[in-house]
Amino acid sequence: MMPKIHPSILCADHGNLLAEVTKLEKLGVAYFHIDVMDGNFVPNFGCGTEIVKMIRRNSNVPLDVHLMVQNPQNHIKQFCELGADIITIHHEAEFLNTNIMQTLAAIRKKGVVPGIAINPATTVDEVRHLLPLCGHVLAMTVVPGFGGQTFMENTVEKLRELGELAQEHGFSLCVDGGVDAKRVGELMPIGVTNFVMGNALFKNDYAEVFGQCARF
Repeated sequence: MMPKIHPSILCADHGNLLAEVTKLEKLGVAYFHIDVMDGNFVPNFGCGTEIVKMIRRNSNVPLDVHLMVQNPQNHIKQFCELGADIITIHHEAEFLNTNIMQTLAAIRKKGVVPGIAINPATTVDEVRHLLPLCGHVLAMTVVPGFGGQTFMENTVEKLRELGELAQEHGFSLCVDGGVDAKRVGELMPIGVTNFVMGNALFKNDYAEVFGQCARF
């Protein structure tokens, strides 16, 4: 099975974003990964609605929207209407007047794939009851909020366990953080199928990186 690559728009050249999106679409990327940050759940601000609109308007590639925000339930309707194909929310976020299970159900009701993101310090046991509700699981292999970090080796055993659970429950397992082509080759055998790639893709020749990934 070919790895599914999700270029991280956070790491793209936003001064030439349309050209980058067009080039990546021609290479056959699986999704565009869009990090939405509120400066509260994580100490940084990321992509917003205008970037989602621009990409949706100019590309047919599915959109993987990662909400790194508090109270993500307040934003589900908007991002569904903007054309998200996957919406991933954090187990660790606050959910005022609702809960994470209701929010996952609301995403699915909109016809969008519900996903859960798991921070490096969060254990599988903490989210095990949520996995049957998800079509996508995003395992963070860096502390979320900033690009360019190094893959945390101590997350591999958790990925191995999640890979087994992905077979059981049928969700796609994606890693996000410090992923390069070599890491793709290491993680595919333990059940990871989807890979968010940031600097390892955007700071190199796109076609060369895709070719390296395809060999696995």
